[in-house]
Amino acid sequence: MNDSNGYAVFFFPQALEVLGEAVKPYLQDGPAGAHVLCNEIDTGGSLVEMTLRGRDTENRELALELMVPVNMVRMVVSTRSDESFGFGPQVVAARPEPVVPANVAETTAPTATSPAASGAPPAPQAPAASETPRPTEAPQNPGAPGTSEESKSGNPS
Repeated sequence: MNDSNGYAVFFFPQALEVLGEAVKPYLQDGPAGAHVLCNEIDTGGSLVEMTLRGRDTENRELALELMVPVNMVRMVVSTRSDESFGFGPQVVAARPEPVVPANVAETTAPTATSPAASGAPPAPQAPAASETPRPTEAPQNPGAPGTSEESKSGNPS
């Protein structure tokens, strides 16, 4: 998979067995298994269309289309060499600090009395002792069934 742009198409083992000798000229072996390297791929229909570019024996450019049923393809891997492509750690170039004229910096500088001047956020306020909620008992409903004295003692009225 040393191609800088394109796709590596991996097949199910049963698909390689069924395709047999017909696909062998296009297969390449690698650490991840046998695959077909192609420059373009179209997976929009019932067949996966792979376009392979190369040269014939007379050094003329050649474009070959290889088509296989979609259910034979195990995985398609992009072989792009673009460093910003993929899920790996991304290296972001350092951004230069903005240049601010001195007269603008002086007018927007924080004052000594503001919390931003010290660089620390303001301290959170603790709630007053009288503001602390206390647990309360649920109110009793004297007219509700099962709350009268008769029902508690088992004597109907």
